[in-house]
Amino acid sequence: MYPFTLERPASVADAAKLTTAGGKPLAGGQTLLASMKLRLSAPEQLVDLGGIAELAGIRKDGDTLVIGAMARHLAVANDAAVKSAYPALADLASRIGDRQVRAMGTLGGSVANNDPAACYPAAVLASGATIVTDKREIAADDFFQGLFTTALDEGELITAIRFPVPKSAHYEKLRQKASHFPLVGVFIAQYDAGVRVAITGAGNGVFRHTGLEDALNQSFTPEAAAAVKIDASDLNSDLHASAPYRANLISVLTQRAVRAALG
Repeated sequence: MYPFTLERPASVADAAKLTTAGGKPLAGGQTLLASMKLRLSAPEQLVDLGGIAELAGIRKDGDTLVIGAMARHLAVANDAAVKSAYPALADLASRIGDRQVRAMGTLGGSVANNDPAACYPAAVLASGATIVTDKREIAADDFFQGLFTTALDEGELITAIRFPVPKSAHYEKLRQKASHFPLVGVFIAQYDAGVRVAITGAGNGVFRHTGLEDALNQSFTPEAAAAVKIDASDLNSDLHASAPYRANLISVLTQRAVRAALG
């Protein structure tokens, strides 16, 4: 790594001062530290958020789960409130990466990084969640803006994410065996207002699939999902899978997710 200084603020306010002045926030470090080791990233100052207790809490507030940005994947997976109210979210967290990643990675770090194949952004978008920062609240539909790009301003910190609890939900993914990232992941969530379907791993960022949503709003069945033609023209094609293969995966995984959500 190139030389850097490390700050460990004890409050969100202190952290915000440091990041506003140019410090790079450090959450779980699963992407940032790896890029620093390869000298692909060279921040002069890291602002470690790990010591800010108020960022790590998890609680149920009515029909909403409020999860702190620094909640580790392992904590989300094992939290009694999450497992009871939103088991699909707990299940997603339990299958991210490997045991070391789950012990260190954080909800806020994953969402702020917005890797195009990350699991959490699919849950956030499918849930219609609200991203709470030190400055404002951002709807999930407005937050994700493409490859590693979000609506966050420079220095803005995610403090928590609010997940409305759905009537039913499920996450299906086909894991790329070398990286443990999903080759394609599909998160479906059914609410009184309708079904939301979010896709990760298939494009240049997480996205909703309105065709699948429309079909499942008409009939929440695997057959309805199977009848939707998935356009491959805007999907990724790489050494792991072609765009048509990913399109087929979206269909198959959605059918599996609906079947599982129905119990």
